[in-house]
Amino acid sequence: MSVESIIAEIEQLNVLDLVQLSKNLQERWGVSAAASVAAAPVAATTTEAVVVAPVEEQTEFDAILSEIGPNKINVIKVVRELTGLGLKEAKAVVDEAPKPIKEAVSKEEAEKIAAKMAEVGAKVTIK
Repeated sequence: MSVESIIAEIEQLNVLDLVQLSKNLQERWGVSAAASVAAAPVAATTTEAVVVAPVEEQTEFDAILSEIGPNKINVIKVVRELTGLGLKEAKAVVDEAPKPIKEAVSKEEAEKIAAKMAEVGAKVTIK
């Protein structure tokens, strides 16, 4: 199979098939969408264009209480301090771990939450 025959086959694909081909190749070879931009001159020869969506950087994070540790009462106090929840609601968050403490916060705030919880022996996962 020659390169020209492969190009001829690719030219016959519709846009959806080209997008699927691009995704499959990225997964198989471990390359990113930025690397597929180098293939743009080949795609430009086809009658249909391939749209590559830019990869967006995550700006919002969730701070999830994953382990409460040995100091449950202190963890409840910190959860109350961080969230403004009442005693009953904060206790429910701790009892139902893993549970989000705060959602859609900045990375800095999520890291502050994790550090504060680590001080009392709890573990927080940032997603």
